[in-house]
Amino acid sequence: MTARRRPSEEVAFRPVDNARLAALCGPLDANLRQIENALDVTIARRGERFSVAGAHEKASQAAQALRRFYDQASRELTVEDIQLGLVEISHVRERGGREEAPALMLPRRAELTARTPRQAQYLQHMRDNDITFCVGPAGTGKTFLAVAAAVDALERDTVKRIVLTRPAVEAGEKLGFLPGDLAAKVDPYLRPLYDALYDLMGYDKVNRSFERGAIEIAPLAFMRGRTLNHSFVILDEGQNTTPEQMKMFLTRIGFGSKAVVTGDVTQTDLAKGQASGLIHARSVLRGVRGIAVTEFHSDDVVRHPLVQAIVDAYERSDAAKKRP
Repeated sequence: MTARRRPSEEVAFRPVDNARLAALCGPLDANLRQIENALDVTIARRGERFSVAGAHEKASQAAQALRRFYDQASRELTVEDIQLGLVEISHVRERGGREEAPALMLPRRAELTARTPRQAQYLQHMRDNDITFCVGPAGTGKTFLAVAAAVDALERDTVKRIVLTRPAVEAGEKLGFLPGDLAAKVDPYLRPLYDALYDLMGYDKVNRSFERGAIEIAPLAFMRGRTLNHSFVILDEGQNTTPEQMKMFLTRIGFGSKAVVTGDVTQTDLAKGQASGLIHARSVLRGVRGIAVTEFHSDDVVRHPLVQAIVDAYERSDAAKKRP
């Protein structure tokens, strides 16, 4: 039988506001369960009083989360609100106070702010440099923030178009011949880019932008021989390029353009023994003026809390295999 943990933090909300308390807890206390699972604590509630049991640091963090979410509970709290809020709280505590990240003014969102210090650094790198490399695990916002920065630049008229590209490499599966015309064959590889655009701009506006040529999505092979002027160019899944493909992509950049290369070097789908263009370029171009590199880690993950735990578990496993 597991020993019951003693409460290390007490939180009470007065005057009592039952509507806020209900929004804070969520349906069937789902929001409280999220906080418990993310921070490995136990939360007990009696009326407007909450008792948090667990390690002192984690319990203190959970109590801070309860106060924060109660302040936001004038409306219904979503799963995303809770998960992103927990990410922000953990990073604010690490740096001893809140540091406002640069905001991107977007049509469908009043503001888009970085959730972690490295995300803020990534946004700044994209503003200050013509070429930015971003390397990190899944769920850290590499692609989404790059597309957001591109949309922001297009809306501000600092670029004339957005060009999004990916290498059409199968993720460990042999899909054979896909049916349909060329667009139907390559669209599945580019779907994450479409998803980010639709989320940021809305379906109708994205389609109108495609029609007038303000947004273009194409597989990497179609980039050869082109010069992209006054464009914001994003190469996603850069770890699946060869060094030759990466060089070809980077030399497409024309006047008034910016390029962003994103990728996760732990998830390369190239043939065994084939060098990754992203790893090669990061080494070759280190120190070149005008090129910035942002490296995310598992604590920058802004998806479901389990994603960070999964990334950490795989990193520990990989490190153990490398030990003699």
